[in-house]
Amino acid sequence: MKASGDHTIVSLSEVHRTISIPKNVGIVKRLFAFAGPAYLVSVGYMDPGNWATDLEGGARFGYQLIWVLLMSNLMAVLLQTLSARLGIVTGRDLAQACRENYSKPVAFTLWILCEIAIAACDLAEVLGTAIGLNLLFKIPLLYGVMITGFDTMLFLVIQHFGIRKMEAFILTLVSTIGGCFAIEVFLSQPIWSDIASSFAPQLTSESLYVAIGILGATVMPHNLYLHSALVQTRKVEQSVEGKQIACKYNLLDTAIALNAAFFVNSAILIVSASVFFRNGVVVTEIQQAHQLLTPLLGTTLASTLFAIALLSAGQSSTLTGTLAGQIVMEGFLQFKIRPVLRRLITRLIAIIPAIIVISIQGEAGSYGLLILSQVILSLQLPFAVIPLIKFTSDKLRMGEFSNKLWVQVLAWIAATVIVGLNAKLVVNTISGWIENAGSNAVWLYVTVVPIAVGCGVLLLYISFLKSWFRRKKVAPAIVPTIELTPQKYSRIGVAIDYGKMDSKVLSHAQTLAKQHGAAIYLFHIVEGVSGQLYGKDAYDDEARHDLELLEAVAHRLRESGVEVFPSLGFGRVAEQLVKLANETTIDLLVMGGHRHRGLKDILFGASISEVRHRLSIPVLIIQ
Repeated sequence: MKASGDHTIVSLSEVHRTISIPKNVGIVKRLFAFAGPAYLVSVGYMDPGNWATDLEGGARFGYQLIWVLLMSNLMAVLLQTLSARLGIVTGRDLAQACRENYSKPVAFTLWILCEIAIAACDLAEVLGTAIGLNLLFKIPLLYGVMITGFDTMLFLVIQHFGIRKMEAFILTLVSTIGGCFAIEVFLSQPIWSDIASSFAPQLTSESLYVAIGILGATVMPHNLYLHSALVQTRKVEQSVEGKQIACKYNLLDTAIALNAAFFVNSAILIVSASVFFRNGVVVTEIQQAHQLLTPLLGTTLASTLFAIALLSAGQSSTLTGTLAGQIVMEGFLQFKIRPVLRRLITRLIAIIPAIIVISIQGEAGSYGLLILSQVILSLQLPFAVIPLIKFTSDKLRMGEFSNKLWVQVLAWIAATVIVGLNAKLVVNTISGWIENAGSNAVWLYVTVVPIAVGCGVLLLYISFLKSWFRRKKVAPAIVPTIELTPQKYSRIGVAIDYGKMDSKVLSHAQTLAKQHGAAIYLFHIVEGVSGQLYGKDAYDDEARHDLELLEAVAHRLRESGVEVFPSLGFGRVAEQLVKLANETTIDLLVMGGHRHRGLKDILFGASISEVRHRLSIPVLIIQ
C-alpha cells in the first residue's frame, strides 16, 4: 500500500472534534453525547429510492420479503460499525484512507465512481421531494423538480447552527417519518402472525429480483464515507481506553438508529402488503400508492401522512448527501469547496436528467429514473465495502482494534452477498435495456457494457492484486522542518466600530504595543449614507460624532503610555480598512470578530474575510 498526502488534513475541519464528551456521568448522558452521527447516516436507509422497492415488494409478495429487510439491516449495522471504527481509531475517513493507500489513478477512479453514486442518490432525493410536493400541494412534477434546486438555502441555514443542531433537525425529520408510518401501520390493520412467520427466509424465482432491488436500495455506499467522518466530530480521548469507549457507544448509536430505519422500511412494506396485496392491487409507483391509500383505507389521513413522510425523507437525505459529497471531495482530492457551491453542483447534476426525462416521458418517467439511480448505487457499493473491510482488518493500521476473525468472516460474507446480488441486479438491468433497445442496442454495447466490465476489473484489482502481489511498505511520515523566527511589530493597526468588542480589541492591541514598543493606528469607518456617497467630503453629525469618539479613545490609550494616531475612513468597511492599512504601512491589523455567520453575513456583511484576503500582513481576529 502507498501512503501519501498530508496527514494533518482532517474530515469536516469546521466541526472536527468540536463536541466534548463528558466524564464521570451516567450511561444515558454519555450515550446522548455520542448519539447523532448514526441518525444522520440512517436517513440514507429510508430515502425515496427505498420506497419504490419496498412498495413493490409488499404489493406483489405480501410480507414474504421482510426477512430481506432484516438481513439488509444486519449487514448495514455491521458495515456502519466498521466505518465508525475506522474514523475513531485512525482519525481518517474512508475517502482519505483510500487516497493514502491506493495509487493516484485508482484513487481518482474511486472518487469518480463515488461522485456518480452521490449524484444518483441525489436524483432519488430530487424525485422524492418533487413527488412529495406533487402529492401534498398538487405541484406538477416538473416544477417540483425545479423547486428542489432552492433547498440549498435550507442547508445553508441549518449548517451554520452547528453539527448538533443539524443532528437534531435530522432526528426531527426521521421521527416525523417514523410517526407517519406508525399511524399508517395502525390504519392498515396488518396480520401480525403472518408478519412474524415472514422472518424465516423464503425466496422464489419471481421474488428474487425484487429482493435484490431491496438490498441494493438499502445499503448506501456514500453512508460508509459519511459515518467515518461524522464520528470525528466528537472530542474522543486519544487513548486505547478512550477509543474503546467511543467504539462501544457508537455501536449502540448505530444499532438504535439503523433499527429505526429498519422499522420505517418494514412499515412501508407492511402497509403495502396489508393494503395492496390483500386487495390484489399491484403497485409499482409511489404516486399510485398514494392515490390508492385513501379509497382502500377509507380515510384521507393515510394519503396525507404518506406524502408528508415522503417529503421528510427527501429533505433529510438531501442534507446528509451534501455532507457526504463534501467528505468525498476533500478526502480523495484534498480539495475544499464551499458546501453551498458543492450542493448546487450536485443538485444541478441530478436536476438536469430529471427535467429532461419528465419533459419527454411525463411523470411516468420518474419511476424509471428511480430504478436507474438504484442500479448506479449498486455499481458503486462494492468499491466502498471492500476497502472498508480491508482497512479495518489491517493490524498495522488498526492495532488491537483490527477486526477479529469472526468479524472478518461475517464482513466478507456480507460483502460477497452484496457484491453477488448487486452484480446480478446490474446484469439483469443491462440485459433488459439491451433487449428493449432493439437495433439501438449497439450503443449500449459500446458505452454501458464496457463501463460495467471496467468496474468489474477494478473491483478485482482492489480486492486481490493490490493487497497480495503489489503491496508496498507504508512510507514513514515526514516531519516538516519548522523554522521559528521572532516577530517584531512597530505599527499596529486597530479597527474599532464602537461596539461591545472594542474593549477586548483595544486591550489586546495595547498589550502587544507595550510588548513591542509599537505605535497604534486607530481606524474607524463612517458607514452612513453620506460617507458612502461623499467619502471624505462628508462631515455630517455622524462623522463629527465618530471623530470625537475616536479622539477620546486615542486619548485614553495615550494616557497608558502608548503612541496613538487616529484615522477615519468613509464608505465600505473592508475597502476602507485595506486602504488605511496600506497608507499607514502597519505591520499587524487587530480586528474584532462578531461571530455572525450564514445569512447574517449576507445581511450585515463579512468584512474580516475580505480584509485578510486583500492584505499581505498578519490579521489578528479577537472573538
